[in-house]
Amino acid sequence: MKLFLASKNKHKIFEFKRILAPLGIDLISEDQLESPLSEVDETGTTFEENAYLKASSALKETGLPSIADDSGLCVDFLNGEPGIYSARFAGEPVDNDKNNEKLLRLLKDVPKEGRSARFVCSIVCVFPSGDTITASGSCEGYIDFAPKGNNGFGYDPLFVSEIGSFGEISDAEKDSVSHRGKALEDFSKKITNYL
Repeated sequence: MKLFLASKNKHKIFEFKRILAPLGIDLISEDQLESPLSEVDETGTTFEENAYLKASSALKETGLPSIADDSGLCVDFLNGEPGIYSARFAGEPVDNDKNNEKLLRLLKDVPKEGRSARFVCSIVCVFPSGDTITASGSCEGYIDFAPKGNNGFGYDPLFVSEIGSFGEISDAEKDSVSHRGKALEDFSKKITNYL
């Protein structure tokens, strides 16, 4: 089955391909198209709404069943921020280092017990028939006091899960506990009816 992945994030594309490959899904990304897709205004108020907007737009433009995710970091001390604004937390253009610096600045005097956070991921897949699959996952942890490791992307070097910093653990370890890994596991069960 061919699925179009509506994402420009190379790290996400790699994760999706790695996790969905065993299902025999041929995941197509924008770099395989003749021209880039239109930018989507992420006007949703939830991760799921934004994922749906991206997947629906991709379906209209490619004609292929399309999948998209929206994910982010929700920090309790910051009342759930950066949430759906995670990628652009420090403004445009997207800059992971600046996002991490802003997060550390806002949590500067917060002790470890007050730094609880979770990564959240919502996945939506839309089909030309009008069918829709939704899946989600989350991973609990806390925000460390300084970045650790060179693995992962985004907030990974600051986020510590039950098995360690996302910046230090392996891809396989991350897939087993991460928000996207759990959402893709949920999605993998639901997509079997279409394979």
